[in-house]
Amino acid sequence: MFRTAFENLRQKAPLIHNITNHVTVNDCANMVLACGASPIMADDLGEVEEITTLCAGLNINIGTLNSRTIDSMLLAGRTANRLGHPVVLDPVGAGASRLRTGTALRLLEEVHFAVIRGNISEIRTLASGAGTTKGVDADVADRVTEENLDAAVRFAKEFASRTGAVIAITGAIDIVADGDTAYCIRNGNAMMSSITGTGCQLSALTAAFVTANPGHTLEAAAAAVCAMGLAGEVAHRRLTPLDGNATYRNYIIDAIYNMTPQQLEEGANYEVR
Repeated sequence: MFRTAFENLRQKAPLIHNITNHVTVNDCANMVLACGASPIMADDLGEVEEITTLCAGLNINIGTLNSRTIDSMLLAGRTANRLGHPVVLDPVGAGASRLRTGTALRLLEEVHFAVIRGNISEIRTLASGAGTTKGVDADVADRVTEENLDAAVRFAKEFASRTGAVIAITGAIDIVADGDTAYCIRNGNAMMSSITGTGCQLSALTAAFVTANPGHTLEAAAAAVCAMGLAGEVAHRRLTPLDGNATYRNYIIDAIYNMTPQQLEEGANYEVR
């Protein structure tokens, strides 16, 4: 299943429009290239409609939110909806400020998203309309653990039913769910949290997977999450005692570049609930 999703991505090589985090824009572009797709990074209001029309999918990330790009995100999202292109939302830091929370909620109201990907705190903020986050990391009390996994799965399914989007909650245990089915994914390495932007890269990767697999959004999103986690495992094994988080970041991108569909199929560690 995941093998087919990755094969489709490599074969179709979709063009993905990213309105994304300035901190990680280069890493996101390279991640999209590594998986076999092509990126365009454009956020000016004067061109986002035209660029969105040229592309097959859209990734919206509010990580370095500013007033100039809010209208660009809304216009690009509405344009992608009109064209039937999938849109991914990464509500980075939602709950940390009124601007972030309000913008994320407005995007939810005005744009239909194929996938919403964030940590548990960000997703809970969107579900409740309010909340707090610890930077862009999940609050300790809100982490998904084996003990609260059943409750987190129920929450993800309920929010998916309400929004019509696949909900991807990422952390030590990842949950990717629609209203009926959830993938609980245990790929990855704890060191991935020491890199700024692994979540941003994953959202861009998810947009590429989903765009290449129309009609199979849940499976494609789960494949993307498994691929990113598996890349973290492969990259960590390459590290020497002299390597740190900067090298690890590059090795993760390299791992996606060199990953085969068969390796993803065999290395994906998940259960379905």
